[in-house]
Amino acid sequence: MILIDMHVHSTYSDGTKSAEEIVRCAKRRHLSLIALTDHDTTAGLAPFAASCRANNISGLCGIELSAEADYTLHILGYRIPPSGAFELEKALAKIRTYRDERNTEICSKLRKLGLDIEIEEVQALSRGEVVARPHIARLMVIKGYVRSNAEAFCKYLGMGAAAYVPRVRLSAEESIRLISESGGLAALAHPAQTRLDSDSLESLVKKLKDFGLWGIESVYSGHSPEQIYSFLSLADKYGLFPTAGSDFHGANSPGIELGLPVSEDFLPWARLGIKI
Repeated sequence: MILIDMHVHSTYSDGTKSAEEIVRCAKRRHLSLIALTDHDTTAGLAPFAASCRANNISGLCGIELSAEADYTLHILGYRIPPSGAFELEKALAKIRTYRDERNTEICSKLRKLGLDIEIEEVQALSRGEVVARPHIARLMVIKGYVRSNAEAFCKYLGMGAAAYVPRVRLSAEESIRLISESGGLAALAHPAQTRLDSDSLESLVKKLKDFGLWGIESVYSGHSPEQIYSFLSLADKYGLFPTAGSDFHGANSPGIELGLPVSEDFLPWARLGIKI
């Protein structure tokens, strides 16, 4: 068995460790492979790749895109060029603009609810990181409005909560197309988070495969053994490859550590440009 992690977030999105810190942590934990898959950005891939080379660890450059759906639908992309790809970067630039507008609107809603939260304070707290809802939640904790990030999301920031603002997302088809046209491979992230029943999830997988889906994140920190078996079987049924990821966010994902155990022949590593 080996330890790998194909789903990790850094300070370039909503994690609390830098790309370089993640690589050093992966080396300390003796991971055979580490992937950086920040939300809707490739900004951390160049320093991540450089750190992997410096620390002699196999690194996989990736991304996680949020796709439009009535449920949680995220698409992971692997083999993303660290220098970026034109069409992908153009789409990501639009997403970043929408995200900034969303953060401002969330803060406005919070103030209308009597919570003194200014976007400038959130930006200062982020210390140059990409501002996301966990930063807003952290400021709410600091100011004493809630006791934890989890409470902030439950009462104010999560879907359907008092200050929730929907995200502007790419379609699943466009997400997979952009990854593929960048020379990458697309995988369905944490399928259990869709909360679809087995028949609906299978229909989704069939549709995504028609769009060019390559894999399913079958082994995941939040999946039960029964779910892992089910998703491994689903991947096998449709000729898709399983992936394994923790969804590590540092301090923003308490209890989740880097690395999941898999067999040495878990994936065709050469297809990913990786030598294990």
